[in-house]
Amino acid sequence: MNYATIKSVDIANGPGVRVSLFVSGCTHHCKDCFNEEAWDFHYGQPFTEAVEEEILGYLDHDYITGITLLGGEPMEPQNQERLLPFIRKVRERFPDKSIWCYTGYDFEQDILGRMFDKYPFTESLVELFDVMVDGKFVAELRNLSLQYRGSENQRILDVKQSLEARMAVWCEAYR
Repeated sequence: MNYATIKSVDIANGPGVRVSLFVSGCTHHCKDCFNEEAWDFHYGQPFTEAVEEEILGYLDHDYITGITLLGGEPMEPQNQERLLPFIRKVRERFPDKSIWCYTGYDFEQDILGRMFDKYPFTESLVELFDVMVDGKFVAELRNLSLQYRGSENQRILDVKQSLEARMAVWCEAYR
């Protein structure tokens, strides 16, 4: 897996001050995507153990509230497989920091309905997330007044509650 960029201090992609990892590779190709260069799975730099340790170091500050995964597309199967051991390390070292994931995939249709059965690592990865912002960016539904999402079709989901209900459950704080 490659990554496009890392933001060691980010206040735009989730609550508080966060570390954001933008992975490379996306098959959605949303119109007016803000990060089109990251569609290419080979864009950026290799995601190595040294890069993991760099990110873990960024997370090791009291003012950092968590990590956000974006892209590209973190939930592309080849990215999931590489992200799983890293996000396990994040959860183990920083159990009180939140983990957010932005995905163009639909939680019920794609993730629960297809990926959980098809890919052995999807469920284990999703279980580590606190929040998932799901749905493709739709330029015609763009709304700059929305908090933590770009278009009105996207949802901010409480992952634990969504997994228990086996359907999307909104994070009430962001409804």
